[in-house]
Amino acid sequence: MIKMRNIIWLMLPFVVAATLTLPAGSAFAGPKGCPPGLAKKAVPCVPPGQAKKWQIGNRIPGGTPWYEVRDWDRYGLPAPLDGSRYVLIDNDLVRVAIATGVILEFLGRY
Repeated sequence: MIKMRNIIWLMLPFVVAATLTLPAGSAFAGPKGCPPGLAKKAVPCVPPGQAKKWQIGNRIPGGTPWYEVRDWDRYGLPAPLDGSRYVLIDNDLVRVAIATGVILEFLGRY
């Protein structure tokens, strides 16, 4: 008959292997897996230099390539308000006014 002590020793390598395959730092990550320091920023999960790249109230510079996000629910966003749309610019998601191109909201990097 196998003793309980032997069973524990047989299971130990599997327990260690399962523990090592867990994603590192997931218990300490903020929303969407961002570090705790960035989770507390005014614009969550965005480094300070990137958050200043697109200022609310400014227009998207002419000649800047952008992509309209029509599948906003994929990003977990509500439907854009009337007169606005979601736009990706250099992997930054912003909400802009359709008529003027003025940035209304910075939503983070994607």
